[in-house]
Amino acid sequence: MSVAHDTTALRSTAAPSQDTASAEARPSAHSGAPQAHLQVAAPSLVPSTLAAGLTCRALDGRVVEHANLDHAASAPVLAAVKQAVDIASQTYASVHRGKGYASQISSGSYEAAREEVARYVGAREDDIVIFTRNTTDSMNLLARALPTGTVVFVYDSEHHATLLPWPQAQTARLPVPYTVRDAEVSLEDALSTIPAEHRLVVLTAASNVTGELWPLERLTRIARDHGARVVIDAAQLAPHRPVDLESLGADWVAFSGHKLYAPFGAGVLAGRRDWLDRAEPYLAGGGATQEVSPLRTSWHRGAARHEGGSPNVLGAVALAAACATFRRHGEAIEAHESALFARLREGLAGIDGVRTYSIFGEDHERVPVITFTIEGLEADLVATALSLEHGIGVRDGRFCAHLLVDELLRREGSDAPAAVRVSLGLGNRLEHVERLIAAVRSLAANGPSRRYTRDAEGAWRADGHEVVAAPSPW
Repeated sequence: MSVAHDTTALRSTAAPSQDTASAEARPSAHSGAPQAHLQVAAPSLVPSTLAAGLTCRALDGRVVEHANLDHAASAPVLAAVKQAVDIASQTYASVHRGKGYASQISSGSYEAAREEVARYVGAREDDIVIFTRNTTDSMNLLARALPTGTVVFVYDSEHHATLLPWPQAQTARLPVPYTVRDAEVSLEDALSTIPAEHRLVVLTAASNVTGELWPLERLTRIARDHGARVVIDAAQLAPHRPVDLESLGADWVAFSGHKLYAPFGAGVLAGRRDWLDRAEPYLAGGGATQEVSPLRTSWHRGAARHEGGSPNVLGAVALAAACATFRRHGEAIEAHESALFARLREGLAGIDGVRTYSIFGEDHERVPVITFTIEGLEADLVATALSLEHGIGVRDGRFCAHLLVDELLRREGSDAPAAVRVSLGLGNRLEHVERLIAAVRSLAANGPSRRYTRDAEGAWRADGHEVVAAPSPW
C-alpha cells in the first residue's frame, strides 16, 4: 500500500527534533557574517526522522504504521535536518553576492556547510568540497574533469551512476567478481596491461544491491601500486558507516544527500583539486567566473569553478546537518541498524522458497541491505502485495545496477528478471522487520491474499481495490 492508496488514514506525527546540527548549521565564526542567536535541543542516541508515525490502510481495512524498508533508494528527512533548514530559511538570500544582513548569513551558512562536510569526509589540507545535485552529478563532474587520454577502470557491478559517466572508448570494464580475490586479480591484470599517463579506478564502498562492503583497502593499494587514482561511490556507505578519504584510500569520494536523510537536492564531490582546477567549469555561468571581458573569460579555481549559478544553500545546510548528526551518533546508529539487520537475515534465511543474493558470499560484511526472490512470484508482485496487504515499502527491479543483478540471478540459476530489495535505516523498528518476515513467509507459502491483475500500464492491481490519489502538499 502506498500513501496514494487511501488518504483517509494518512497522518504524520513527526517527533520534535531530538538532535540538531547546532553550531555546524550556523555561519562560521570567521565568515564575517552576523551570528544568529539560536537555541537547539539536546542530542539523543538515535536520531529521529519526520516519517515517524506515518500510517496507511491495508486492503483488509486495518490502519497500520507504514514500514519504510526502502532507505537505500531515498531516506526520510532527519528531524535535525528539517530544523536546520527551517532556521536557514528564515535568512535565505543570495550567496556571495550581497552585502545585506540576510545575504551575509546565507553566505556564512553555505561555507560553514562546506566545512562540516569536509570534516565528515576527513578532507585533507588541499582537498576541496564541491556541492553537486547527487552522486550521479558528482561522477559526471569528475568525468568532465579527466585529463585528456585518462583510462578509467570500473567493475560491471557498479550502480549506473558510477558505471556510465566515463568516455566509453577510454573505459576498461571489469567483470563482476565471484570472490574478493577475483576482484583483486581482475584489477591487477587490467592495470598491468593497459598503460596510460593518467588512470582512474572507480570503486563502490557498499553495493546498493547486496549491501556488501567492497574490499577497498586491498583494491586501492593495487591502484596506488600502479600509479592510478581512485574515486569512491560512498552513496550507500555514508548513511551507515564513517566516510573518510584517508582511511578509504581515495582521491575523491562522492555521495548524495537524499540517501543521508537530507533530500534537499544536494550531493558532494570531495577530494583532490588539481584535475578539477585545470578542467573547464562544469557549469559555465555566474559564480564560476573571475572576470569576463569582450575577448576572454577567466574562471575561479576551487569549488566555485564548478558551482556556477545560484547555489543550493538549503540543500548544503541540510547535508551538513545530516553529516554533523552522523558524526555525533555514528556508533548508536550502527548498533541500532546491526540489531535489526541480524534479525532480518535470520528471518529470511528460515523461509522455504526465499533466495538471497551476494557477490562475495553470504558471510561477507555488509550494510543493512539485502536482496531476495520468492520462488514462483514475480518481484513486482511481491513488492505490490507487501505494500497493499501489509503496509510495507520495499524496492523491486534491478536497482540501477542491471549488469550486477542479471549476473547474480544467473549465478543462482534463477530465471527471474528482477528481485526485491529490503534496506533498513533510522526510520525502522523491530516491529517493521518482524512484519516483513511474517509477510514474506505468508507469500512464499500461500501467495498474495487477493487476486492481482496487470493494468494497461503493466502495474499490478488487486481486485476490488480503488486507487485514491493523494492531495498535493500545497
